[in-house]
Amino acid sequence: MASGFFALLDDIATLMDDVVVMSKISTKKTAAILGDDLAVNAEKATGFVASRELPVLWAITKGSFKNKVIILPIAFLLSAFASSAIKVILVLGALYLAYEAAEKIFEFFFPHEIASVPIVEALPKEERLLLEKEKIRSAVITDFILSIEIVIIALGTVIEEPLLFQILVVSVVALIATVGVYGIVALIVRMDDLGYKLVRLSNGSKGFLNFFGNFLIRALPKLIKSLSVIGTIALVLVSGGIFSHNIDLLHHTLESIPEFLRDAIFGLTIGICCFGLVSGFKKIIGKFSKKK
Repeated sequence: MASGFFALLDDIATLMDDVVVMSKISTKKTAAILGDDLAVNAEKATGFVASRELPVLWAITKGSFKNKVIILPIAFLLSAFASSAIKVILVLGALYLAYEAAEKIFEFFFPHEIASVPIVEALPKEERLLLEKEKIRSAVITDFILSIEIVIIALGTVIEEPLLFQILVVSVVALIATVGVYGIVALIVRMDDLGYKLVRLSNGSKGFLNFFGNFLIRALPKLIKSLSVIGTIALVLVSGGIFSHNIDLLHHTLESIPEFLRDAIFGLTIGICCFGLVSGFKKIIGKFSKKK
């Protein structure tokens, strides 16, 4: 009896060890989207009164947890009863990632005019609360889309494994995606506040506190921008990798060149095509709307 109990513990330990290993692999696969998620949410969590940044971020985090609670059971049901759909959803998700990357690249070269934004502190309390609710709603919707991609890509790495193994691995990745991303975002959005405190503590002297405080204040917008750039590059590579591994027509194309370069070519080319089609469709819809 005792030997059977210890054998069970050994099996559980082996299973959890495998789960940890596969969770690391799955997390690496989803790293591009996590980076994009980090950049998007860092941007959405800034621009508030300092005292409201963390409460707003906590509201977005709770929304992210709710998104995972909705998405995970649906993903596992698909894996159990319609596993072939996972590959289709994976490719569709890659199309979205490639489109998003192409859209960001287009915005970089051809930025549209941004309307002037009122200073948050100058707004009445009611308008500030409405702005908070709108930003939280927008961030949670964005998180929902990115969460679908994270879960499906993670599931795609363990799709051949037993269902229990899939549930454990993908749930761990989903937890890391929420706690890790929003924990880092919380640190990022408080960078400038820490910088201001250090500058005040320096009492106007030109010492280390003043230097480091000003460094943190100046670094925040640059950090968010650099995260966006890194996220865009990663989106191109991840989407291209999904295309090359899941579309038979592309699987044996350009095999003589390095894999990362091949993924970049596929991701960028298909992303530009998607962006062109969507932009053209929007223009056609706009013309019909004007005629009416």
